[in-house]
Amino acid sequence: MFENTIIKSDELEVRISDYATDGMIDILSHAVQGSEGGFRFQLQNIPARIAAYRDQIRFVSLYRKNKITGTVGSCYRITGLGKLRYPSSHLRYLAFHSVYQSDYSRNRKRKELIKTEKDDTFKRKTLDIFSKPYLLGFTGVNENDKHIMYAFVESMNERSKNLVNQAGYEYIRSFLTVAFSRFSPHPDSRVSLIKTEDERKKMESLLLDYYKDYSFFSTEFAFFGDRYYVLKENGEILAGVSVIPSAYKIYDMPGVWGWITMKILPRAPYFKRLFHPEQFRHLVFHAIYCKKGREDLLPDLFESACASEGYFTGLTWLDDRSELYDILRSGVRMGTLNRILNAKPGLVYARFLNLTDREKEYFYDAPAYISGFDFS
Repeated sequence: MFENTIIKSDELEVRISDYATDGMIDILSHAVQGSEGGFRFQLQNIPARIAAYRDQIRFVSLYRKNKITGTVGSCYRITGLGKLRYPSSHLRYLAFHSVYQSDYSRNRKRKELIKTEKDDTFKRKTLDIFSKPYLLGFTGVNENDKHIMYAFVESMNERSKNLVNQAGYEYIRSFLTVAFSRFSPHPDSRVSLIKTEDERKKMESLLLDYYKDYSFFSTEFAFFGDRYYVLKENGEILAGVSVIPSAYKIYDMPGVWGWITMKILPRAPYFKRLFHPEQFRHLVFHAIYCKKGREDLLPDLFESACASEGYFTGLTWLDDRSELYDILRSGVRMGTLNRILNAKPGLVYARFLNLTDREKEYFYDAPAYISGFDFS
């Protein structure tokens, strides 16, 4: 393990580490994701999720007087196929102590903290790290390599959008949340867990073909936790999904339906099974597969997986111009929660390093794969 200081100026310094310190875990565990007026929530089980990235995550952290004030994680992976295949780094776990957040109500204090030319230079050097993945110490990542750094940002989160814009990231795609729910989920005899290595290899092959035209797709966590469910007929895999048990603490949901969901559903018979803001238990649906023309089977698969795992709700995130999004949002029986869900769009930002303009164009046209694991 390592933790190195790479920028230092008076009271401030930036450190890179290949592990999460106790201070980082504390900040991340108390951080509220999202923005005022939008969907605001707190992640649970952060240490376990970080551990799953193993040696493929780095943290860039800001310290003031030797005390951590903020951190962001960078997860390395190879993503995509064909013209979309590149070494990539996904930025997640952005969190700061509240006194350093640049909400509009704190702009004056922020300007007092960062007002001199020297401080501006420090800030610029810090932001430059997020366009220089070779500084993070990943094996085989060199300065002149082609590389893509990307992040998922809520459309209403002006602070995060401002940060990635200053770091030179470009908006390329958008995505939306899709929910599945059943008051009393039932198992389906056609649905089973993948248990053998041969089945896993077959499923991986199906996934690679299914997502061959998506940017940022990787099978890295497709079989995480050995919870990949498949629906078969006559021995043929017709649909599949990886499920990841997850929980959020919900603080706010936008709109009238958001108010109803927060205030009414937790007290209503049956509905309270689907949602409780203090601990919103759900499955994350990840690496979804369906044979073309058999999309009607997906609700049966999701329901059986929920029944097997003891959950009533599942969430997934999909590029809003993808065929799969159109099918799940309006074409199949996804349940009550999906009908009342009013989540704001998420935005995909990317920084293309050493790619030509022609190579970049593919990422504007291709649907983006939104990894459910990165939201669990």
